[in-house]
Amino acid sequence: MTMLPLVKVRMPPKETLLPALEQVLYSGMIAEGESVYRFESEFGDWLGHRNVLAFSSGTGALHVALLSCGVQPGDHVITTAMTAEPTNTTILQMGAIPVFADVDRENGNLCPDSVESLINERTRAICVVHYAGYVADLGRLRAIADAHGVALIEDCAHALGATWHGAPIGSIGDAAIFSFQAIKHMTTVDGGMLVVKDAAKMDEARRLRWFGLRKGVPRTEVDISRVGFKYNMNNVTATIGIQQLTGLDEAIARHIDNGRFFDRAFQDVAGIEPARVNSAAQSSYWLYTLLCDESESVERRLADIGVTASKLHRPNHLHSVFAPFRRNLPQLEDFYRRLIHIPCGWWVSETDRQRIVHAIKAG
Repeated sequence: MTMLPLVKVRMPPKETLLPALEQVLYSGMIAEGESVYRFESEFGDWLGHRNVLAFSSGTGALHVALLSCGVQPGDHVITTAMTAEPTNTTILQMGAIPVFADVDRENGNLCPDSVESLINERTRAICVVHYAGYVADLGRLRAIADAHGVALIEDCAHALGATWHGAPIGSIGDAAIFSFQAIKHMTTVDGGMLVVKDAAKMDEARRLRWFGLRKGVPRTEVDISRVGFKYNMNNVTATIGIQQLTGLDEAIARHIDNGRFFDRAFQDVAGIEPARVNSAAQSSYWLYTLLCDESESVERRLADIGVTASKLHRPNHLHSVFAPFRRNLPQLEDFYRRLIHIPCGWWVSETDRQRIVHAIKAG
């Protein structure tokens, strides 16, 4: 039996992707160049935000986002443990301190009340993850950040195509990142995009992604004034990104259509409830999040019909590396206990989603 996967790589049609790759591979310029800059321009047009920079990974983009917001060793960054580990290992990498806030038990996103209670004189930033594509309460988090004079950073790795009051996710924070890792809404094999609110920070961000050097200046004349990193995207992965933008809206629309279908289908099932979607937001449903009293039973029931379901992530504070920063997170514990993710992406057909609903209701 072939299993319906929880996540799946989406690639453009061979007839358009392969000629584009062949052209760049034999162009003599496969490192950062015009393809990268074209991808940035076209992604910026798609997002509706011009201050974007392509990176070799979303993790590298997050590192520079934190730096661009002034995070230094010893600073506190209020964050969530309900995320993929790179969100928080990046904070540790910088010598900053991850301060784990509790989450909303109805969708796994940062709880604004918990965030506000943890702000102190050492707090430099709030890092909000739009978990599984469900948008966090950006209205309250933006207000809290502004009231306390700290930066708001959006980790949009799961949330490409989501919106807040009609504005694209990634445009509300002082900085934001997207991930183009293999299994996201779109992929460049690996890669990421940084968005910065203040255009004046773009030049420094460009230099930070490439050793601290300024592109376009002869290497014999350039001066490094701040240590940078090897985070730049290359022309090959950027070419995949350019091709991925064609068809992206349709793919995200399929995620959303399947997600809304499940929202309706599970609305009145005893012992089961859909994760809550903020009324001001449109989720992009990277994964469909279902909350149920018997999550392990649901996982087994779906496996019986050839559908993969999983909790996917482990709350970060349970890892040994984060042991010094652990705190009591009762709402996260409740969310994680009840959580089960089911497939809802572009590869899930109407027949697939009907049999998922039937199996869960029957079980």
